[in-house]
Amino acid sequence: MSLPDLALPLVKKLPPEAAHTATIKGLKLGIGLPNIPPSRWNTPVKLPRSGLQLWNPVGLAAGFDKNADVHGPMAKFGFGFLECGTVTPRPQPGNPKPRLFRLNQDQGVINRMGFNNHGLDYFVRRLRRQPPSLTCPVGANVGANKSSADFIGDYETGIAAVYPFCSYITINISSPNTPGLRGLQDKAALQELLARCGDAQSTAQSALEAEYGDSKNGWKPVFLKVAPDLQIQEIDDIIETVRGAGSWLSGLIISNTTLDRPEILKSADKDQSGGLSGAPLMEKSTEVLRAFAAELIGEFDLIGCGGIQSGADAYRKIRAGAHAVQLYSALVYHGASLIARINSELADCLKADGFSSVEAAVGADLSSPA
Repeated sequence: MSLPDLALPLVKKLPPEAAHTATIKGLKLGIGLPNIPPSRWNTPVKLPRSGLQLWNPVGLAAGFDKNADVHGPMAKFGFGFLECGTVTPRPQPGNPKPRLFRLNQDQGVINRMGFNNHGLDYFVRRLRRQPPSLTCPVGANVGANKSSADFIGDYETGIAAVYPFCSYITINISSPNTPGLRGLQDKAALQELLARCGDAQSTAQSALEAEYGDSKNGWKPVFLKVAPDLQIQEIDDIIETVRGAGSWLSGLIISNTTLDRPEILKSADKDQSGGLSGAPLMEKSTEVLRAFAAELIGEFDLIGCGGIQSGADAYRKIRAGAHAVQLYSALVYHGASLIARINSELADCLKADGFSSVEAAVGADLSSPA
């Protein structure tokens, strides 16, 4: 067990946001970091459309490392890939505190952070400082400033800034904590967003090739992160729109946090406003993943996010159509040693069902009942 895990009971005594801040500071200082080489895991994954090579299918979701401060240290815990952000063009403080709540009885979290971050300039400086030895893929999750008059313009700015320095980019239009942002999932708005972001990706790639040539910092995949709070018609509209976006868009991350409050919630803070994540999101996010995968599997890379607490949970997402998975909230309750456990349990699940690889299990449940 790593030192950060040994300190977990003490960290939990702090208010949630203070605990997160303390964790980031400790990681930046390199306190008690393990060093788990990628060769330890025998479940490497290649995403078919984007070509991304992952150490293993278990990634760190956006929200933990908002400012790209600790992607180097976090790679040492055995993640297959990492996603930093969400970052906005200009720094912003986010919503008033308190804005982060543990649902201890439910193994969940509610947040209304509001894209608090140091802005693109700081974020890019941190990405540029990643050590050459860091071969774990690092993604950049880009968003829009709350006060922006042109949300889509903020995404164009974000893509251009992070493009040379990350392994992939995620367009986050699904946070519930920036008023109006989820409106970009509506069909007409999404068509405009994808058209403009596709142009931004093409421009950024051309600039990269002009500066470095074709041999360095090649084409960067782009993903779209969607909400779990989508009706069937909205899912159908998104599917139609991403199919029409062109080959530049690699896939979807499904999903962000939910505004729903399941009746099973027991914790005192269950009615706080904001997005709910953690264990209570597992069922809903997996159902939405399955709906997208039923149509898009084989066409786009799908990353399942929401509620994963175990290797069995990760396996369920994969069988529902995910090529890889992400988590964050589970770290609050189980610590960073959870990543090693999930990878080990996932390997056992694959072996038990006779799958020789993660890729072989992707979408296994789509032709049968859940």
